[in-house]
Amino acid sequence: MLKYAVVLTLSVTFLAISANSQSGTTPANVPQAQRNAAEREAEINGLSRDPHQRLQQELTTRSMAGRQSQLRLDTAKLVALTAELKQHVDKADPNILSMDVIKKAQEIQKLAKSVQEKMRDAY
Repeated sequence: MLKYAVVLTLSVTFLAISANSQSGTTPANVPQAQRNAAEREAEINGLSRDPHQRLQQELTTRSMAGRQSQLRLDTAKLVALTAELKQHVDKADPNILSMDVIKKAQEIQKLAKSVQEKMRDAY
């Protein structure tokens, strides 16, 4: 029984010693650790202390927002043009294809290609 008590006491002692040596955070290291944690959190959140890097991130964000809004406008215009083309085709004579229909189709094709390129270049 005494043998078990000694083993238990030594185990607890070694465990306490190893826990103290592994903590390694002394009061002098606390501000540096907090600073490192704040920098990591800023990087994760997309914020930076460097003004040039912050400006670059802001410009990138604005550019992406502008590209997204332009894509929305272009796709809305594309939908409107296709609706107009459908109306022209429905009204047209089955044996005759008007120049307006051909021009609308070409305009749709150009706009669709432009939207496709903007989407491809976005990523």
